[in-house]
Amino acid sequence: MFDDNGSFLLATLEFFIFLAWFMCLFWIFGDLFRSKDLGGGGKTLWSVFLIILPLIGMLSYLIARGNGMTERSMAAQVDMRDRQEAYIRSVATPARGDSPADQIASAKGLLDSGAINAAEFEQLKAKALNSVPA
Repeated sequence: MFDDNGSFLLATLEFFIFLAWFMCLFWIFGDLFRSKDLGGGGKTLWSVFLIILPLIGMLSYLIARGNGMTERSMAAQVDMRDRQEAYIRSVATPARGDSPADQIASAKGLLDSGAINAAEFEQLKAKALNSVPA
């Protein structure tokens, strides 16, 4: 397949350039469809331009809209980080009823309804008070 080392190196370089171009094209399409300041018609025109004339379209996109690519990428990362932190906080916060006062109130409700007797209420109360971290 390869006649000498030079043709192998040339094929490797061509493959690398093709992958870099393909990765850049996906990066541009990702930025294009992430952009909120560009309407549907503009996105369609840019997409058609990038598909019909990929190299010229890519270079013109980088010249025309390249400055905002970093800001849009950073805004997306900040938004994703904020949503992740909000999710982690919602999962990590203790559920209602975990505090000793809530446990005692729940036990008092069971005592008032007759589900437990006074001795069991005192046991639950002592258990709730013993679980308080010092």
